Amino acid sequence: MMKRAYVAGEWVATGRTMDVVNPFDGQVVDTVALCSTAEIDQALHKAVVAQGETARLAPYQRAEILARIRDGIANQREAFERTLSLENGKTLAESRLEIARSIATFDIAVGEATRIYGEAYDLGINAMAGGRQALVRRFPIGVVSAIAPFNFPMNLAIHKIAPALACGCSVVLKPASKTPLTALMLAEVVQQSGWPAGGFSVLPCDRTAGQMLVSDERIKLLSFTGSPEVGWQMKRDAGKKKVVLELGGNAGLIVDKDVRDWDWLINRAVLGAFYQCGQVCISVQRIFLHQEIMGEFRARFKKAAEALQPGDPLDPQTTLGPIIDSNNRKRLQEWVQEALDQGAELVTGHSVAPIGQGNSMTATILEEVNSSCRIAADEAFGPVVTLSAVESMEEAFQRVNESRFGLQCGLFTNDFDTVLHGFNTLEVGGVIHNDVPSFRVDCMPYGGVKDSGLGREGVKYAMNDMLEDRILVYRNR
Repeated sequence: MMKRAYVAGEWVATGRTMDVVNPFDGQVVDTVALCSTAEIDQALHKAVVAQGETARLAPYQRAEILARIRDGIANQREAFERTLSLENGKTLAESRLEIARSIATFDIAVGEATRIYGEAYDLGINAMAGGRQALVRRFPIGVVSAIAPFNFPMNLAIHKIAPALACGCSVVLKPASKTPLTALMLAEVVQQSGWPAGGFSVLPCDRTAGQMLVSDERIKLLSFTGSPEVGWQMKRDAGKKKVVLELGGNAGLIVDKDVRDWDWLINRAVLGAFYQCGQVCISVQRIFLHQEIMGEFRARFKKAAEALQPGDPLDPQTTLGPIIDSNNRKRLQEWVQEALDQGAELVTGHSVAPIGQGNSMTATILEEVNSSCRIAADEAFGPVVTLSAVESMEEAFQRVNESRFGLQCGLFTNDFDTVLHGFNTLEVGGVIHNDVPSFRVDCMPYGGVKDSGLGREGVKYAMNDMLEDRILVYRNR
């Protein structure tokens, strides 16, 4: 049965459809209605009308609605998890974690909805303002356009939706074309939550129609997660509206020579590099190791990577799911081969899975990679990691900073002076001590510098861009 689009509180059949395909076996999971600019225009019109109602909701009312959405997801947890694995190719363990984080993100928003504070103060700091007081309040910015990626189709959409609802903003969501199913399931939950009907839409559409969600002047904030090339073009097309961009990178992991717990280091490095088949913005892509531990790390890391089991994401034994589609698998194979042709050494991997295992690819580790190769310089977004030996932590910091990206960096060291120096030196949005750059919890500020983006997510921090200060100046009688 075709799933309809959710247009401002109504389930709409648009006359056009799109198949959602399982990236592992190529089977059609479901069919969804594909929106045109007509449906998008309707959603935006009703979002603007509903904005008056959403803005008037009291903080406790927004918190109650967010709690009902949180609980609605939790009550259908297993259905969300299975659908997520089918449309995205995550292993069941990975899908369980994403749904748990989705619930947690709404839970955080429940609290933040009641903590939107203003201030009051005396303006009489000089004679011109004598006898005047100021009252500053924060108001919702207006309609938020949320454009979500395929790799975390649930939680990264929610990182836009939950803060917007906490602020009292209407939201129109464009899910990734490959992964719209969980977003439409979420719409069913929102519909039952008490949120004003016109104030939320889920609009599966192609990029041509979706351009309206970038350029339309009725939108007051655009929040996009995706590739740098697309994101920065969106910013150019967005006009006067606010723009928040989460654009990924080629995250570095730095390991000092004073390793105390090899098991923790290797387990985290393997998880950071190959979780969700490396299709994570903060996936470990470049590892810089003090030369004194290079040999031991390589041997341990290779053994752990080779133990990963590609296969059907719904099989509990699978620990390495597929790449999202054949084009991206082909791209990765070409990038790896380019590095090998330029003198890189293959530690392990660089093979596709057997026939019948779809777009699976083995975990791949390269060494001595030229920094200009695409597999090092660009965002791999797949299960490929490069290893490089360095003589000092200072050299490692320099190598990380050579990148045009700057999202997060992991730093394993037991010297806290090195930690502080790294924090002050590394040109990234976040430094993660004694863990991989892939670490993220949903309350922390998350975002990058340079080509990695603009603005911050994390519920409290995302809300800052969705609120506007308004001042009342009044005179004492």
